[in-house]
Amino acid sequence: PPTPSFDPAPPAPLGITRTPTGHAGVDARLDRLADADHLAADGHTEVYEDVHRGLREELTALDARPAPAPTRTHDNRS
Repeated sequence: PPTPSFDPAPPAPLGITRTPTGHAGVDARLDRLADADHLAADGHTEVYEDVHRGLREELTALDARPAPAPTRTHDNRS
């Protein structure tokens, strides 16, 4: 009988579909998750941490945008 192999299986894509959010910065970060498809499990952490850090930066940038200037109404009466 064949001897069972205890070698780990090679990396394989999970086949998870990522739906674009419409926000270029967020979509680029989420696309980075595909890099984990080609790594052994011990390499996933680095990719996940990078994506998490990038998403936090995107959210921080959204919070830091200046608020629109208030609209002024003019009273043209003399």
